[in-house]
Amino acid sequence: MQRQADALRRLGLFLARRLVQSIFVLFGLSILIFTIARVLPGDPARTALGARAPQETVDRLREEMHLNDTLPVQYTYWLGDALRGDFGMSLVTRRSVTTDIAEFLPASLELVIFAGVLTLVGGIALGTLSARYKDSWVDNLIRILSYAGVVTPAFIFAIIFLLVFGLALDWLPSIGRLSEGVPKPPLVTGLITVDALLAGQLATFWDALQHLIMPGVALALGSMAQEARITRATMADNLNKDYIAAERALGIPERVVMGRFLLKPSLIPTISIFALDFAANLANAFLVELIFNWPGISRYGVNAMLRKDLNAITAVILILGVVFILMNIVVDLVVGALDPRIRLRAARSD
Repeated sequence: MQRQADALRRLGLFLARRLVQSIFVLFGLSILIFTIARVLPGDPARTALGARAPQETVDRLREEMHLNDTLPVQYTYWLGDALRGDFGMSLVTRRSVTTDIAEFLPASLELVIFAGVLTLVGGIALGTLSARYKDSWVDNLIRILSYAGVVTPAFIFAIIFLLVFGLALDWLPSIGRLSEGVPKPPLVTGLITVDALLAGQLATFWDALQHLIMPGVALALGSMAQEARITRATMADNLNKDYIAAERALGIPERVVMGRFLLKPSLIPTISIFALDFAANLANAFLVELIFNWPGISRYGVNAMLRKDLNAITAVILILGVVFILMNIVVDLVVGALDPRIRLRAARSD
């Protein structure tokens, strides 16, 4: 009991320390992106109202957005509102940015989570298979496919899938999150597949899952190829370690050596890169979302940048920053669970 209490105490201290660090990181990120968004060329008020808008209307909007004040004063107004959960109005959608994020973020999260599951399962499985049959035709084939996956952008896969499976073969739906006429489930999480299961709407769940397949696989293939290469390289390196030779000398079956003793310590680099890929996919999915008309936060953020929507730009980048921070904390926890030596070093540092 005492040992469990000490472990929980160390975990609590670790999470508290990381959360405090995250607050300072987000504060610095908010200052940086707020400043960059305001010093970019162009007048956001004029861009929002159009070239034919009367100058007095533009001046009125500039006053409402505090654009005539100095940057520190503008930031003070923005920060006070943001701490209350108000990121201002979007100049593009004419709605609250908070409302836009609540609508578009779950769509991207559903897509990225689906792609992340494919990435993790497929990458680890292919990497393990490649290491198990090192230097064989199986290993060579997986390595060639991995190289092809790494160098091919996700939008290329998206276009190929759309043309082949969506249009030519008509196997899968091509656009959106649900087919026309399919009832939406009651809003709980914003993830249609999860909400449909919670509501018992199996037909809606199946339709939403079909819509996820093409964009999800297109987004996952590049990361999956990278995870497979990293897993294979780490496992191949650990195969030469003394503890593996000792286990083989004891007559332990090869599948047990690979699955129980070799895979676990070899997953640390894979998990670390996967977390960064997961957060990066949330930010870089805009072309895939555009091709499949997926109403996600990445597409929303790019449109905001193109139209100089200051409030939307700042809010989207801050949300992406939060995702990166959370994924880094999760990685630290998972890596500590995989490698006891890391837990011991963290305990000594506390």
